[in-house]
Amino acid sequence: MKAIDRLVNRIAAPLDGTLLVIVLGLVTLGLITLYSATFDAPAKVASQGANIVLALAVMWIAAQIPPQTLMRFAVPAYLVGVLLLVAVALFGDVRNGARRWLSIGLGSVQPSEIMKIAMPLMLAWYFHKHEAALRARDYVFAGVLLALPTLLIARQPDLGTSLLVAAAGFYVIFLAGLPWKIIFGAGLAGVASLPLLWSVMHDYQRRRILTLLDPTEDPLGAGYHIIQSTIAVGSGGITGKGWLNGTQTHLEFIPERSTDFIFAVFSEEFGLIGNLLLLVLYLSLVTRGLMITANAPTFFARLLAGAITLTFFTYAFVNMGMVSGILPVVGVPLPFVSYGGTALVTLFLGAGILMSISKHRTLVQT
Repeated sequence: MKAIDRLVNRIAAPLDGTLLVIVLGLVTLGLITLYSATFDAPAKVASQGANIVLALAVMWIAAQIPPQTLMRFAVPAYLVGVLLLVAVALFGDVRNGARRWLSIGLGSVQPSEIMKIAMPLMLAWYFHKHEAALRARDYVFAGVLLALPTLLIARQPDLGTSLLVAAAGFYVIFLAGLPWKIIFGAGLAGVASLPLLWSVMHDYQRRRILTLLDPTEDPLGAGYHIIQSTIAVGSGGITGKGWLNGTQTHLEFIPERSTDFIFAVFSEEFGLIGNLLLLVLYLSLVTRGLMITANAPTFFARLLAGAITLTFFTYAFVNMGMVSGILPVVGVPLPFVSYGGTALVTLFLGAGILMSISKHRTLVQT
């Protein structure tokens, strides 16, 4: 028994208990919902179980790596991520009109997912190195580092992932002390450039924005996703229709119901009460992440923890807004709930980094 206790303590030692409970709560809700959403493909549940086991292992490994060691991986991870994105542009597999995947023999990977961690890691390292005397040119250079992979991902095209990578990088730049006058100036420039942005957008991206304004204009085409998902969300009512009893789900009206639109399945079956539970879990996740950020001992650790935490928030906000019809459909999964391999591992890696910062805060040199 003592040997088992020592083994359990050794396994649990690098983990943040509060964060682990929150993440496991979200994953559990995800598996329950996925079981209903994939009634016609039950093998997906087993596949997701395997993904979770792998993701937990990645989280545990990341939680043991001290933040000062993570800094050493910042530049290599960024460079490898950019090179893989270039490889995708040249040799990537095309699926559903998008070139986003690289074949690696036994399967395929989506290199853009790597940048969700590599980007904040790189920018946090850069600002940490220049912390003593940050200048305007440092923010400009950081913007260039951010723009390169973001544009490569947007060209695949993958608007959802490019927005998440851009958000992760922006959070680091903002937390590093980006002056408000620059933020307002960039915002005004962004508004002024909307006509140009509209002209370079893909047709499907324009349709998504127009569909957001009036989904009934093309109810069987571009507006189908939003119409069916909002029907499912609204039909759940206060208590929901019950697990496995979602009519929109089981009559196959909800598209992409195991991935991007799994929130519609959850809302229909568990209603407002279930949604409130889900929101509590996400708010708890963000709150715990911000607490870890506030207690981080170094500039690098604070920037990295803050960016990862706010990225979790962005994931949840964009997905729920998209499914509820208040944001355009951009292909963002619901964190720790949607089916997926690479995205799930990336999310658990982010959680593991937060645990590392939490557990090593008294050991990091300041």
